[in-house]
Amino acid sequence: MTTEAQASGRRAVKAVIPAAGLATRFLPATKAVPKELLPVVDRPVLQYIVEEAAAAGITDVLLITGRGKTSMVDHFDRRPDVEARLEEKGDYERLAAVRRTSELADIYTCRQGEPLGLGHAVGVAASHIGDNAFAVLLGDEFVEEDKPLLPAMLDLQARTGGIVLAFMEVKPEETSRYGIASVRPSDLGEDIVEVTGLVEKPPPAEAPSNLAVLGRYILPATIFEAINNTKPGSGGEIQLTDAMAALLDSGTPVHGIVYRGHRYDTGMPLGYLQAVVQIAVQRADLGEEFRSWLTEFVTGGAKG
Repeated sequence: MTTEAQASGRRAVKAVIPAAGLATRFLPATKAVPKELLPVVDRPVLQYIVEEAAAAGITDVLLITGRGKTSMVDHFDRRPDVEARLEEKGDYERLAAVRRTSELADIYTCRQGEPLGLGHAVGVAASHIGDNAFAVLLGDEFVEEDKPLLPAMLDLQARTGGIVLAFMEVKPEETSRYGIASVRPSDLGEDIVEVTGLVEKPPPAEAPSNLAVLGRYILPATIFEAINNTKPGSGGEIQLTDAMAALLDSGTPVHGIVYRGHRYDTGMPLGYLQAVVQIAVQRADLGEEFRSWLTEFVTGGAKG
């Protein structure tokens, strides 16, 4: 008999974005401004992520928020005063950009009382998600717009059911920063693997591979019971990797897609600055001039 965990046949249309963390690496900037709203040129990180979900057909986005983060919701609300002013000025390009944020998807919120780990954050979404598969998108990373990842993950999960993960290849010395998978080949398509094991942040000598879990997951609703049964793990937190490993051990199929595009990681200051520069040089309206200035700057020719 085919179970829900083995083959759903329905493409997920809801997404959860955990965004309740304290972002201590960015203090004092994040004392009043959520890290997810730090701008990458002229769009906040969170908008890139919601746009990624919307482009993949996700129509329902749940933000897992914490104290002092209500401005994340405000960003996706209408601003009639700003819109009226832009219309008066005839600035229709910016007017369209401002209105677009409220039209991307239906935005909902749920409060995580305290940051007890990614697994705990996903768990508080249970009542909103119900019995359907759903996507989880981490709130500090996104991928290239012209090399999307989410559509292929959603399609694969609709075919196979269970869990679908995204992987990227990392250097062996970096395995202690990520969830790492052991895998075997799959005949489902290029860059698709079958996952045989998951371990959270293993030291290099104990890592089963160099395939790190990227911040995109398609999960069945059975993950919520697994989270409820998961004890605190690495860092004293309830780890999503541990809950997924429990489902894997109980027979839930787990597949992964090895992503070959570029992942922007804004979770640390260096990665955030790199994302700003990389996207700025690609912009049609900024790229040429900014690239020229940047070249002069790094060679010592520009002073400011």
